[in-house]
Order: sequence, then C-alpha cells, then structure tokens
Amino acid sequence: MLVDETTMSDYHVRFMDEPGPTDVLSFPMDELRPPKDDEEPPLGLLGDVVLCPSVTAKQAADNGRTTDEEAEYLLVHGLLHLLGFDHAEPEEKTLMFGLNDQIIAAWNARKVAHA
Repeated sequence: MLVDETTMSDYHVRFMDEPGPTDVLSFPMDELRPPKDDEEPPLGLLGDVVLCPSVTAKQAADNGRTTDEEAEYLLVHGLLHLLGFDHAEPEEKTLMFGLNDQIIAAWNARKVAHA
C-alpha cells in the first residue's frame, strides 16, 4: 500500500510508538518465520507492506539510488520483515541487509538479462 506522510506518521506512532513518517512498515498476518535448513517453508499469508513515496523519494539520493530503486529496495526490506527477519541486533542487521542486497542484485541482473 502507498500512503502519504500524514498517514504514515499516524501508523508509525500507533504501531511503533515512533514519531514522524517512516519509509516502510510491515504488518505480518500469519507471523511466518524462515524455515530451518531441513524444513519445508510454511504456507500462509505474509501480510501488508506500506510504503511512503514522499519519504522514499527524499532518502533515495542519500542511499545512492533512484526513487524507483529505493522503492524496490524498501519493498524487499518490508517483505523480509514479513518473513521474520529483523535488524535490531548487529548480527540480524548484517544478515537482513545482506539478504536484501542479494535479492536486489539478482532482481537487477534479471531485469538486465530480459531488457
């Protein structure tokens, strides 16, 4: 879902107890977690990802990306949260952001291959 800064600020305060708008929020539905190496992935509904395009546009240049690239990055980031990944701890952050970068790189390589 795409929302304006006022709506995102409201969500950010209501659900995260943080002031002001943010770039992306995820709302899990079935609380899915990544499977262990010997498990099958669980079936279920992931949930919702909410992006704020105006915040995305403002931070894109700071991250060395176009607005579209930033939105793609944040969508993947939100989906990883829905899959149970987090970045509260340094080890979690390294894993999550590394996986985010790998997914975006694979996505971009596929786009180039099909262009």
